[in-house]
Amino acid sequence: MSNAPTVSSASRAAISNDALDQLFREARTHNAWLPKPVPEKLLRDIYDLARLGPTSANSSPGRFVFVTTPEGKERLRPALSPGNLEKTMAAPVTVIIAYDVEFHEKLPKLFPHRDMRSIFAGNRALIEETAFRNGTLQGAYFMLAARALGVDCGPMSGFDKAKVDAEFFADGKWKTNFLCNLGYGDATKLFPRSPRLSFEEACVIV
Repeated sequence: MSNAPTVSSASRAAISNDALDQLFREARTHNAWLPKPVPEKLLRDIYDLARLGPTSANSSPGRFVFVTTPEGKERLRPALSPGNLEKTMAAPVTVIIAYDVEFHEKLPKLFPHRDMRSIFAGNRALIEETAFRNGTLQGAYFMLAARALGVDCGPMSGFDKAKVDAEFFADGKWKTNFLCNLGYGDATKLFPRSPRLSFEEACVIV
């Protein structure tokens, strides 16, 4: 039995205001990038944080393709909308945030205390719904992990999903969800922050 002390969640302090600023209040979606690379170790560190976020039955269907080379960017080019082309070509890294429609095959490893694989096997609708929902969650965890480690994000729609899938996931096992540029943003090129909905506009307490 471990003798390590446990800390009740009720006794944990909130993270610092500086950390909240970095993750949320001052974090922005960047469209212009400084010519500074993101090292592979940092990409690994971002994933190692993001993978700890919760998913249904620990299913972890999110998959991440780091496009870092000029050759890789050229493979993306035909799928990008005109408004996303220049900033994606300039970003040090573009991440294809995808989900695995065979995620359930890893459930014996990820959720060993119960047979969850059999719940999904052969149920394409449940597989797709679960993979998309939880893969999206993992994409959000990934962006927060990147911000926490000092890397700026530029998440995007505005691309042809079918073209990305055909180019990068021809076997059909992974499917594209969204794209996210990574790097060190040029703050001088930011637009003013857009409004957000108030609590009263977006929330209900019952």
